[in-house]
Amino acid sequence: MRQWYFIHTYSGHENKVVESLNARIRDMELGELITEVLLPKETVVEMRGNKRIESSRMFYPGYVLVEIECDEKGKIPDNVFHVIKSTPKVTGFLGGKSPTPLTQAEVDQIVHNIEIATEKPKPKFSYEIGEVVRIKSGPFASFTGKVEEINEEKTTLKVSITIFGRSTPYELNFLDVEKVTFAEEE
Repeated sequence: MRQWYFIHTYSGHENKVVESLNARIRDMELGELITEVLLPKETVVEMRGNKRIESSRMFYPGYVLVEIECDEKGKIPDNVFHVIKSTPKVTGFLGGKSPTPLTQAEVDQIVHNIEIATEKPKPKFSYEIGEVVRIKSGPFASFTGKVEEINEEKTTLKVSITIFGRSTPYELNFLDVEKVTFAEEE
């Protein structure tokens, strides 16, 4: 029976752990026992200057997911447990000496989140209603306004800006605004 487990890694070394683990699986011919090694990531987008920059961010920093073929009782084979635990930069299984497998619902949710992240990159920043933002481009560049509505699906904001003394709602993309710090407002 195959089950998924989280293994804890040194922070910032997740990619290296995935490479090392895949090499050990290949070299020790454990492909039938450790069936998959997964590092859930999402692509995030931000604007730096006038450039659109995409980078990847991990869903679970410091963790890697592994799918293991367990025995009838759901126990991880000893050799597999030790191969994973002795992999450089791995501190152990989530749950310690008796790791708890993820439920099917948890695995489905993680896979679903990966699929969504693959289809549509997420803005690096999140906004809140009432937050003050500065418009970075377009006819109202350098104007500031308050966030009135947030549409996560379309990655747009409705911002209330003051034009000729009147408050006017204006719809903008997440990437067209930047957060205003309190020091800038004063």
